[in-house]
Amino acid sequence: MSAPSIKAVLGPTNTGKTHLAIERMCGHSSGAMGFPLRLLAREVYDRVVAIKGEKAVALITGEERIEPKDARYFLCTAEAMPHDGGGHAFVAIDEVQLAADRERGHVFTDRLLNARGREETMLLGSATAAPLIQSLIPHVELTERPRFSTLAHGGAKKLSRLPKRSAVVAFSSEQVYAIAEMLRRQRGGAAVVMGALSPETRNRQVELFQNGEVDYIVATDAIGMGLNLDVTHVAFASLAKFDGVKRRRLTPSEMAQIAGRAGRHHRDGSFGALVGMGGQDAEFTEEEIFAIEEHRFQPLTKLFWREAEPRFDTLNTLIADLSAKPDERELAPAPESIDLAVLRKLADQPFAQAIRGPANVRRFWEVCSLPDFRASGVDTHARFVTRLWQDLREGYIGADFVAARIAELDTVRGDIAVLQGRIAAIRSWAYICQRPDWVLARDEMAARARAVEARLSDALHMRLTERFVNRRTSVLMKHLGNDPSLLPISLEDDGTLLVEDQAIGKLEGFRFAIDPHAAAGDRKMLLSAGEKALPRILATQAEKLRESGLDGVALRDGRVMWGDQEIARLEHPVDPAEPRLKPARELDRLPEGARAAFIAAIEAKVKEWLAPLEPLRKLQLASKSEDATSWARALLLNLLDGHGIVTRERAGIENLPKEARPFLRKVGVVFGALDIFAPALLKPAPRLAMKQAGIDRRPIDEAMRSVIPATKPLPAGYRPAGEQLVRVDIAEKLFRQAHEARAKAKGAGEKRGRGAPFVLDTALAVSTGLTPDSIKRLLGAAGFRMVEGKPVPEGAFGPALPDRWRWLPQRSGSRSGARGSDGEHRRQGKSRHAKGASKPGGKGRGKPQGSGRADQGANGKPREPRPENAFAALKDMLS
Repeated sequence: MSAPSIKAVLGPTNTGKTHLAIERMCGHSSGAMGFPLRLLAREVYDRVVAIKGEKAVALITGEERIEPKDARYFLCTAEAMPHDGGGHAFVAIDEVQLAADRERGHVFTDRLLNARGREETMLLGSATAAPLIQSLIPHVELTERPRFSTLAHGGAKKLSRLPKRSAVVAFSSEQVYAIAEMLRRQRGGAAVVMGALSPETRNRQVELFQNGEVDYIVATDAIGMGLNLDVTHVAFASLAKFDGVKRRRLTPSEMAQIAGRAGRHHRDGSFGALVGMGGQDAEFTEEEIFAIEEHRFQPLTKLFWREAEPRFDTLNTLIADLSAKPDERELAPAPESIDLAVLRKLADQPFAQAIRGPANVRRFWEVCSLPDFRASGVDTHARFVTRLWQDLREGYIGADFVAARIAELDTVRGDIAVLQGRIAAIRSWAYICQRPDWVLARDEMAARARAVEARLSDALHMRLTERFVNRRTSVLMKHLGNDPSLLPISLEDDGTLLVEDQAIGKLEGFRFAIDPHAAAGDRKMLLSAGEKALPRILATQAEKLRESGLDGVALRDGRVMWGDQEIARLEHPVDPAEPRLKPARELDRLPEGARAAFIAAIEAKVKEWLAPLEPLRKLQLASKSEDATSWARALLLNLLDGHGIVTRERAGIENLPKEARPFLRKVGVVFGALDIFAPALLKPAPRLAMKQAGIDRRPIDEAMRSVIPATKPLPAGYRPAGEQLVRVDIAEKLFRQAHEARAKAKGAGEKRGRGAPFVLDTALAVSTGLTPDSIKRLLGAAGFRMVEGKPVPEGAFGPALPDRWRWLPQRSGSRSGARGSDGEHRRQGKSRHAKGASKPGGKGRGKPQGSGRADQGANGKPREPRPENAFAALKDMLS
């Protein structure tokens, strides 16, 4: 009896290797084939079922098991395939070059070395594995098959220039989705194929492409593992991928594995880069192009190996065997995969101390070998494995518990990402239900899991089709060509913009907002399509708004707003009579005539809003008047900088000669005890106008009440008074009343001198709404100190002594301002009161009281400031 033959059939893609293996297996009484992907296993299963019938063919993957009682032919993933091949007459391993893969390479190495058929063994894969196969299996019969068709470099192409029947390859789900959406916009749609899809979803997506419903398919590198499609061109969106350790460039053999999907049987194919999608790493080098076209690649130098039959005496022994190094020089220790990483992590947990005996250790290792379908990482996956082990260490998992977990996932609501997450989760439970000794009512639970995965797959297929196959775009591309001006665009009363009676977005003001549910590619196309129609529609919009008197348009912080959209901006410095506007860019799309008329209407409206600022304009003109002295001009500039209010300390009033004051009073300036202000600008209308124009961004009290509760920051036009705020002109009335009461007391011959007490009637202050404490604090800021009246002694009769006040201004800081205000009040008092009451000295002419001394000379007239001090003060103010 002759020894069973071992054949290695190697070569590039489209050489018929898989087809040859299927024919050879069907010629034997039994057989098994191992594949790298369950998608490929399912495809071959369907082909063998067509030849041998359903009862003779089994499909075994980690999550799915179709195993008829009389099955003789088994199509499996490499991990689900028996270690030794299962004793079948024929055994084949596909894509054996994956023995050099970091994550799964040790599985393929084990099958390459140990899986054998009774009569025939066939190893299929790339020619790069030939030297190592010959070294490890000296008696192997090596056969290299040529490619049926040529594969040529087609150059770099834009997505819009891709030929029909093209496949675009990307290396992340995000990039796959982005490209598919662009193809939907430009070409009407694309099928999507990824390794994470269930076989049902994958097959239905492939049908879209194979049946011609779409001319493009977007896939990950899973497309390179034997999926047979009618593809004529393969475009690489990128030539780099993350391999589990780092992002690296594909090797030429990996590029060829994917590019080889182009061309089928004797029809030639091409490959190239996709311009603008992958950056510089999507460009092929001359050496890579030569290697792919000529099928010449650097051979593999190492295959990854891990002990396939470790000892299960203890967890430490198991870990040691799985970490052992191979003896053969062609083999290298496999990098730590997730199952071993989980085992190491959980072996240090307290519960692991109770895992003893070969049976328990083996069972624990099988639980740790649960694939991480959700790609959640070692820590998260280890927690799931821990919970699973807690349920399994006592025996089986109850059917009710498993049924509840499956039912939780049995919902088709959600988007693509949510459905993919549920499919990954149900795959975990499908794997658990496939184990022979893990779940009670195993067959029933496995059937439920498969049914849920099928429903989720159908829902995912629908979501993918809805998202990436745009029937509307397809019709537009076919019937309207590439001329966007032919698209009929109309505007509804609610602002909805329609294209062929389908809503594509809304006009928000003059800005076109695409439907948020529309894909990014659709937005660009529809914006381009409406480019010629939008000016007409926007002109109609502007005309309606102008005829309504700009209803809904408001001025906020210097911006002309229509709803939440800025349509113009007020440029500073502001001239209330001639405001300068900068229209928003959205208005540039208006026709010239409509734009000019609309902007003129906005300017007229802004003038109306800024009309209350005429007193401010009067101050501006006065600051530029030839009649204003340099001192008056300096004070006006300070007043304008304070938006109509400035404290005496900051105004520089100590340097202002008396000759300048009539000019300033004429333009509406009031010299108060603590503040210099323009009363006309303390009214509600001008303060609101300054707020709207963005001149004064401080908060305001819209009614400009006399007294309001204290708030922070300090509103414009108010002075603090304890827990209240008082408008500065009202505060000035109260200060003036206090000075007049003091002057009246002096005129009546009461005690004279600095700080002489006097009685103040606070009725005016109380009538404004000020509390006693606020009155005390406000007058205290102007130098007045209250002396509380003494109560009537016990046993005495008569009225209580009233509260008295003293004027005790500070000698530093605000002293000059307070004294100046007293002199100002005396001068104003002469025109309003009796002559005797208005004289500061009463009957005699002794030394002046309080502030008169600092500001008056020997003759009682105001002393002129020194020139050098005046210029110094002016310099400070101007700086």
